[in-house]
Amino acid sequence: MPVFSLTRDELYALEETTFAKAGLSERSDLQRLLRDQISAVAPGTLIISEEFGHWDGSSRRIDLLGIDKAANIVIVELKRTEDGGHMELQALRYAAMVSTMTFEQAVETFSRYTARAVTLASRDKQFSTIWAGMSRMRTCLHKM
Repeated sequence: MPVFSLTRDELYALEETTFAKAGLSERSDLQRLLRDQISAVAPGTLIISEEFGHWDGSSRRIDLLGIDKAANIVIVELKRTEDGGHMELQALRYAAMVSTMTFEQAVETFSRYTARAVTLASRDKQFSTIWAGMSRMRTCLHKM
């Protein structure tokens, strides 16, 4: 099924491509781009962890874990297969696993993530994102 681009005067089909043709890694590049621009798929969401896997007795990992403005947990899981590889079961499993996450655990998760994610090159941008995120988390806490 083609994807179209729309301008004021024209509608045209975009050329079909693949990640390989575009020189992108489906796994690392797509995850990185979504992590850095999560508003493309989940506006108002703050990423609090990447490859989150702090479960008792399980080695499963959530690609991107976030929290939205209403303090809801947001899970972003990337799939490589055409059929989704039983994604509905995985969605239920992950929802059950994060359903018991407390605000304190979310803050600790975010703290570990930002401590690992901050680099010298992106420090200023990351810190402004962190402070904005912490402010949103505080606001959500006060509403509870």
